[in-house]
Amino acid sequence: MAARESNFSFEFFPPKTPEGMAKLRNTLHQLAPLKPEFFSVTYGAGGSTREGTLATVREIRAEGLAVAPHLSCIGSTQDGIAALLAEYRGQGIRHIVALRGDMPSGMVDAGEFRYANELVAFIRATHGDYFHIEVAAYPEFHPQARSAEDDLNNFVRKMQAGADSAITQYFFNADAYFRFVDEVNARGIETPIVPGIMPIANFSQMCRFSDACGAEVPRWLRGRMQAYGDDSASIRALGLDFITELCDRLLQAGAPGLHFYTLNQAGIVSTIWQRLGL
Repeated sequence: MAARESNFSFEFFPPKTPEGMAKLRNTLHQLAPLKPEFFSVTYGAGGSTREGTLATVREIRAEGLAVAPHLSCIGSTQDGIAALLAEYRGQGIRHIVALRGDMPSGMVDAGEFRYANELVAFIRATHGDYFHIEVAAYPEFHPQARSAEDDLNNFVRKMQAGADSAITQYFFNADAYFRFVDEVNARGIETPIVPGIMPIANFSQMCRFSDACGAEVPRWLRGRMQAYGDDSASIRALGLDFITELCDRLLQAGAPGLHFYTLNQAGIVSTIWQRLGL
């Protein structure tokens, strides 16, 4: 059983339709009683979901819940970032997930920021310690990094720029997380690094996500899932067992919490939560 003083949080993406917002509102009402530390809301490449992210953040704040908007800097200007920070500060939001973000297809100008550490430094320079700043970590290394060493150095730069803590890309190999934390600690960084958790609801979809972001799916798990074919009940059962065991191992070994990538769905996350005794 995990102690509830750990840091637990849930991530949403901004819906694109009124039906999607209604579904998200229902998901929010199912997950809010679990009393997470915060809900985060993603931000599309180059600010492509800016208005949707703002609307979702306002929706969560209207429920009296803590929210941490994602803020990516690629394709952004200092004035644009400053306006968003002022908007969030005006809403009483004190938590930001600061990211580099992806370059949208067809965009050639990266904007006034190139890397997440520059965004972190800008937030600190303009707002001092007002915001708690999360950054991203990659236990299996960012797929665009030139080397594992470069990726570790990039992470250290973000922390040295003023980040308070980090949330990892999701992974399925706990040893990768523990090794990453050890290597970061060896560089003098001891701030909390919270594991990102992707529940397995749709295995083929999850494999596509994983291939794109560099998260390694264990060969045995891929084989077992593929062998089930269209047997969705068996796929769901194995996925629940596997992710619950991963979460339990992480928490028992000292991970500071868990950050769930919900894909705007409550059911499977709630089941894992109950199984963990949270």
